[in-house]
Amino acid sequence: MFFKPTYVFNSVGEISIKFLKKRGIKALILDLDNTLTTHNNPVPPERSLNWLDKMKEAGMKLIIVSNNSTERVTPFANQLGLDFVPRGCKPLTFDITNAMKRLGSSHRETCVVGDQIFTDIMGANLKGVRSAFVFPIEPETSLPFRFKRKIETLFLPKR
Repeated sequence: MFFKPTYVFNSVGEISIKFLKKRGIKALILDLDNTLTTHNNPVPPERSLNWLDKMKEAGMKLIIVSNNSTERVTPFANQLGLDFVPRGCKPLTFDITNAMKRLGSSHRETCVVGDQIFTDIMGANLKGVRSAFVFPIEPETSLPFRFKRKIETLFLPKR
């Protein structure tokens, strides 16, 4: 099913090196807004920085693929020292493919991490890689987002 994540976590901080290594995952394609930080926040929270440091120390390959603009993604990714792909057009898979090429990762060892079923998870499933849904850091207030989040609950385990 295109909308069902492979794994579900409360936050990126719950995704451990041990968990990833046990499953042969060596590369993570990361969403930005409401996955690593709150929507449009230019400052990475300490918990995301700590988690990313652990991932880097363990040799995990990391890249950001965001549907947001170059102007939004560039300064954030630069702060983190991560490669990135802005305007990712997820759920289309072109930029997931691009990210995998940059990381030098295979389908088997790649996982897309994000907070939206209809972009991040669907894109991963269409590409044929594993996906890790993380609940959004902060609920969005706009009506379209609230509607989309309500529909997403159909594909997620109860919290």
